[in-house]
Amino acid sequence: MWMYLGLLAALFLGLHNLCKKHAVQGNEVFPVLFGTILSGFLILLPFFVATIYAPEFMKDVGFYISPISYKIHGYIIIKSVIMASSWVLAYQALKHLPITIVAPIRSAGPFFTFIGAILIYNEQPNFSQWIGFFLIILSVMLYAKIGKKEGIVFKSNKWIFAIIGATFLGASSGLYDKFLIQKLTLNPQTLQFWFCFYTVLILLLILSVTWFPYSEKRKAFTFRWSIVGVGVLLQSADYFYFKALQDPEALIMLLSAIKRSQLIIAVVVGGLIFKEKNKRKKLLPLAGILIGIFLILYS
Repeated sequence: MWMYLGLLAALFLGLHNLCKKHAVQGNEVFPVLFGTILSGFLILLPFFVATIYAPEFMKDVGFYISPISYKIHGYIIIKSVIMASSWVLAYQALKHLPITIVAPIRSAGPFFTFIGAILIYNEQPNFSQWIGFFLIILSVMLYAKIGKKEGIVFKSNKWIFAIIGATFLGASSGLYDKFLIQKLTLNPQTLQFWFCFYTVLILLLILSVTWFPYSEKRKAFTFRWSIVGVGVLLQSADYFYFKALQDPEALIMLLSAIKRSQLIIAVVVGGLIFKEKNKRKKLLPLAGILIGIFLILYS
């Protein structure tokens, strides 16, 4: 069952990536990011209020937000710091790079998760899974060569380093999620609500330094409904992802790989919508990544 929940998370993540690309094009990055997280928080806020006034009903429908200790709050703040850093880097890179380059580099995330799952959780991969992961990495390297034809030199482009850093932090957060869900037994909606709350505070602090004091930056920001769409789709994806992690048999290395199937939407559909270059050439490494995912899932 957890694999099907992972596929649902991948579907919403793919749609989320398309909305995100639309939201950041020609726009101020930090307020867009803040708007997406704030939108997600506002979606979850009614569940928190309902939990206070109708706790039994919320338990019955499965959206009860559990009370947690200060220590648990501290653990969630750590996740918020990790993901806020990852998103800041990823949004900046997405603004300056084609989605058909950003999405495949992000697909290397399962490799970092794969190593962490072995070292931290002692998850044991088999031979086919090893082949699948290295096939993903080789495919990403092929994307790098294609990216040079679009004027993107991977060795000297700072946005490439930004998206690599974002990918590493995102993978670290994925490993941390397993600890929060399985070891601390947090339910998805409790983790999502407090994570959004603390991330909103962190982004407000960033905006108070980088955006609010500058009138020209405030005027450059354009509100788009895709900003709200990003927030809603992200919370939907996270909910199914965390529900999958609640299964004690769920392997984070495989779940991380399943989420990469979002590339089908990001590269194929995104390439057509945003009319990006070299779409046909990008299909070859995309196939390599999907074959790698297939080997991991069906080994």
